[in-house]
Amino acid sequence: MADALSSALSSSGAARPAHSVSVYRGSHLRVVSGANLGDALSFAEEVQPDDIYELSPLARPARLSLLPAAASPFEIAPGSELGRRGADLHLDACLTFMSRDGAITEALVLVETCSEGLVAEVYLMPLAAMQPREDYALIGVNRQTALARFAQLACVSFTAGTMITLASGAQRAVEDLRVGDRVLTRDDGPQRIRWIGQQTLRAVGAFAPILIRAGTLNAARDLLVSPDHRLFVYQRRDRLGAGRSELLLRARHLVNGDTILRREGGFVDYYQMLFDHHQIIYAEGIAAESMLVDTRTRAALPAELSEQVSALLPRHSASDQPELEVQETLLQRPDAAELLRQSSAG
Repeated sequence: MADALSSALSSSGAARPAHSVSVYRGSHLRVVSGANLGDALSFAEEVQPDDIYELSPLARPARLSLLPAAASPFEIAPGSELGRRGADLHLDACLTFMSRDGAITEALVLVETCSEGLVAEVYLMPLAAMQPREDYALIGVNRQTALARFAQLACVSFTAGTMITLASGAQRAVEDLRVGDRVLTRDDGPQRIRWIGQQTLRAVGAFAPILIRAGTLNAARDLLVSPDHRLFVYQRRDRLGAGRSELLLRARHLVNGDTILRREGGFVDYYQMLFDHHQIIYAEGIAAESMLVDTRTRAALPAELSEQVSALLPRHSASDQPELEVQETLLQRPDAAELLRQSSAG
């Protein structure tokens, strides 16, 4: 696989794009019962299993923007709502909480440090919704899985049953695709699949898929994708006001509670496809991206595959087109999906 990728990819010095995540300040989650009674959330070495935490009713999620790297620490990006620009941000641990009804909630701990290496701020990034004044017992602290969980959030994935357009024009369910199958791509014609990944995850919080109903964005059938999956739209008329014709839009930014919504509950089978380059392919008639191997998603790859392509990651990342991505603020309107459908139709 490495030889195939090496011959196909070209190097580039593109700057790393920033990623934004929703977090709470650690001071808004405090121990209400246990060894650290009264203490705010801290890093892994200081927390105690079985302590019971409660989220403050004053807590509000805020945007933390960062420049991911292949390994922690990351760097706080310009324009972040929280943190000091340029400061180191350490992905410390994955915590597992249990509420009184037995529900399990995972959350990532991010620690900002100052230039002297001292802790400046602790942030909590829940992977499912957390409610104020509810007890959350800490039942697990894992420092080894944090990076992989963080990477999984950024992996663009199709759900089982999604019909993918092959090079022949035929449609095939994503779970029936195999390495070597030729898929139709928007920019490079037929391309062979180099790797297929599959994960079964709880469909809650940050991992709950986004449902795009048939007819929305000109979808032939319902399309269910991972929240960070970017969809491609070509505007014949710029009804959205993006200032360009070609757009990449994250599915979670289009949620309107009607034609595009988050589907919570149960489990979801996610599939990822890797080509020699980052590609735009066709799923249920919608143009959507394939997996992009970059500094954030690399940790989601199997170890043996990551070792093969590690030297090529910057070149695969360079096949992305971050300048086409539409920021969330431009999509915060209930008619965004309809405007995009109209603009792509004519």
